[in-house]
Amino acid sequence: MSTHSNHPYHLVDYSPWPLTGALGTMIMVSGLIKWFHQFNINLMMIGIMIILLTMIQWWRDVVREGTFQGLHTFTVTMGLRWGMILFITSEVFFFISFFWGFFHSSLAPSIELGNMWPPIGIQTFNPLQIPLLNTLILITSGITVTWAHHSLIENNYNQALQGLFFTVILGIYFTILQSFEYIESTFSIADSVYGSTFFMATGFHGLHVIIGTTFLLVCLIRHMYNHFSSIHHFGFEAAAWYWHFVDVVWLFLYISIYWWGS
Repeated sequence: MSTHSNHPYHLVDYSPWPLTGALGTMIMVSGLIKWFHQFNINLMMIGIMIILLTMIQWWRDVVREGTFQGLHTFTVTMGLRWGMILFITSEVFFFISFFWGFFHSSLAPSIELGNMWPPIGIQTFNPLQIPLLNTLILITSGITVTWAHHSLIENNYNQALQGLFFTVILGIYFTILQSFEYIESTFSIADSVYGSTFFMATGFHGLHVIIGTTFLLVCLIRHMYNHFSSIHHFGFEAAAWYWHFVDVVWLFLYISIYWWGS
């Protein structure tokens, strides 16, 4: 295709990645069904590997288009911004469903739960131990990613690098602490509605932390290769928005489930 156009839009080239992504998803879901019925995860792992390889190569192409080919004009980046805003909005409603389930059960505990919350037999976590430390970690990481963003805007390469590095380290530290918390838990996802809502809400948040940490790690590597400038760094902005969303969701989780709910 010609690299010249008389409009500010980006008409993408032909790509195999939507096809391989759909194929990987079909294989993964088929493998998931096989895992449920035959307790064999081989097919599901093949599907996951196809999806991961597709993601890596698809996003590699997007980085090339935006950084080296100059195809991400102002009009295109505005579309990307609105896309990210709508995606985060959908994530907000995703977590609202978990909070809805939690408060539906906790505000008016049924007789099956012993008319009390937490239900009988559930030994909850102390909100002043690991949960409070994790809260401080995420708040600090929100500060460091903002520090990195402002440094990038001011063309301060070293401080942006340091801010991103500390944010990634804090994200990994949070994940390690949450895994220790899960290991030490006295209840499981099968223990009453409390266990179900607790592990679904905190588990999906933990997954979002892992995704956000990976997102920021990619931004750190891209920054080391000078992919960002003070006026053209939407990839980093999207990662920062996502990370702030993760921070806010954790604050609601900590206040409602760890502190009030215990």
